Amino acid sequence: MNYNHNPHAEDKSKIIRDHLYLVDILVGRMITQVPSFMNKDDMKSAGMLGLLDAANKYDTSKNILFKTFAEYRIRGAILDEMRKLDWFSRSLREKQTRIGRTIVDLELQLGRDPEDHEVARAMQLSLDEYRSMLGEVGHLGCVSLNETLDNSQEGSSFLDSLVDERSDISPGARIEGQQLTAKVAEVLALLSEKERLVISLYYYEELTQKEIADVLELSEGRVSQLHSQALIKLKTKLDARLH
Repeated sequence: MNYNHNPHAEDKSKIIRDHLYLVDILVGRMITQVPSFMNKDDMKSAGMLGLLDAANKYDTSKNILFKTFAEYRIRGAILDEMRKLDWFSRSLREKQTRIGRTIVDLELQLGRDPEDHEVARAMQLSLDEYRSMLGEVGHLGCVSLNETLDNSQEGSSFLDSLVDERSDISPGARIEGQQLTAKVAEVLALLSEKERLVISLYYYEELTQKEIADVLELSEGRVSQLHSQALIKLKTKLDARLH
């Protein structure tokens, strides 16, 4: 639907009705990535606010589809609600950063991707303690990957390069997206085979962690750990390449 920079109330109502399905889609994708105290109703309420905000602030001069703009607003509103619930604790962020830095340091020392037990030893943790820490920071890794890379409302996020969503975008934005995707591909190639499989099955095939566990014949907890570790590696490695 095309409309002016300042659409009438009836135009806003129609575009909101036409895109309500986006809230359900994004909630469905993110439901496994949020803390247990945030339920689907909380997410839908936040997502609706994001859709309303998108309808109020959409500007056709930005040369971006409303669907694309709304997805960012809906996703952002859900993440904002998580922040309001004080999910981002300083201690968890410190743990996430510590894991990422340890992995990078070991890569420089060993000249290869470190094994779990090597990371654990470097952090002076048992293997079980290290994997437990991965479970704690898993959602933080996911949210940081959902945040836009250029800190703008309409910018590309890291996960947009993992999920193949086709849309009509400007040539400039398409080139930037291709460059980012190329960097992501480089980083993905550095992951272990199991980590790549988990990322592929989760973001491309859209399987649940339980379904991935069945496919790979692993426990659901182990899949969650691999997912968390892969996201931390991807974020750390991509940050290094971008900055």
